[in-house]
Amino acid sequence: MLLGLRGMGKTVLLNEIKKIAEAEGLTVSKVEAPEGESLARLLYPEMRKVLRSLSGVEAARQIASRGLRGLRNFAALFRIAVAGVDIGVEPEPGLADTGDLQYDLPDLFRMIGGAAQAADKGWILLIDEVQYLSGADLSALIVALHAMSQERLPVLLAGAGLPQVARLAGEAKSYAERLFLYQTVGALDPASAMQAIQKPIIEEEASIDPEALRSIVDRTQGYPFFLQEWASVVWNNAPGPGITLADVDLSYGETLALLDDGFFKVRIDRLTKGEVQFVKAMSELGDGPYAMSDIARSMGRKLQSLGPLRASIIAKAMIYSTDHGYLDFTVPLFADFIRRRK
Repeated sequence: MLLGLRGMGKTVLLNEIKKIAEAEGLTVSKVEAPEGESLARLLYPEMRKVLRSLSGVEAARQIASRGLRGLRNFAALFRIAVAGVDIGVEPEPGLADTGDLQYDLPDLFRMIGGAAQAADKGWILLIDEVQYLSGADLSALIVALHAMSQERLPVLLAGAGLPQVARLAGEAKSYAERLFLYQTVGALDPASAMQAIQKPIIEEEASIDPEALRSIVDRTQGYPFFLQEWASVVWNNAPGPGITLADVDLSYGETLALLDDGFFKVRIDRLTKGEVQFVKAMSELGDGPYAMSDIARSMGRKLQSLGPLRASIIAKAMIYSTDHGYLDFTVPLFADFIRRRK
């Protein structure tokens, strides 16, 4: 489970895992969990594709076909529209037919895992934006994966999400801590950040002055997306072949404008007026993490009255709880952006 703030490259890494898995011969399904979408609807088409593929393998046909019949039950109970050849598939009583995802999803994963095992294959499910799964859906997913682990079936999950996913998984099922390997994806260390900027420049037979390189690394704090944006603007603007500190400085304003109008703006535009006031109060306290008591004091509100507002902004994945009573932004340097908006 890849955990980190926005713009750290979690999705890029998930895509790399996809390439590696495909090269190793695994069947791969990749989905992104959108806000408000159920896990049942998200996974149904992927499970259908996998089971249909496995049903074409002689050794796995019987199990996969049974899985497709169970999937028919699943679709009916979770009100998922079914079209195409599956219309002719008869449902199978007793398989994925409870209407409770915590029981039905493990049933279907067992069918996929059993068929994959019979076919000498494996299935890996990649889920991006895991934090948008509801508590009930995350719990059902963990139960299904736990069953795969206990029964030693070839079904894997690689997920990516914001830092709160580890806590959400633990709250959903206590054994999630043992089930997942949590890998933090953070800012690049200075040496790696310098390499990320310098390597493509050298490959294009150009150069960058050491002080120019250090300026980008220091002022972006090694955050991959910001580093990429600034280096890109510098590359486009510098007359070359060498990039100087003056080139870097001249491109800083344009880079901030691009980030403010794109990366930052699309996120703050999702907030209500009251929510904007909340995050503005956070930014006025400096850089996080921020104590809820300080935020309440800054807003002139009682701490208890801010609960619904806090929950709403967390649900929109704009802030997260770093510790009991403390919050921070899920977007690096977001406080700087809000302070620039004054």
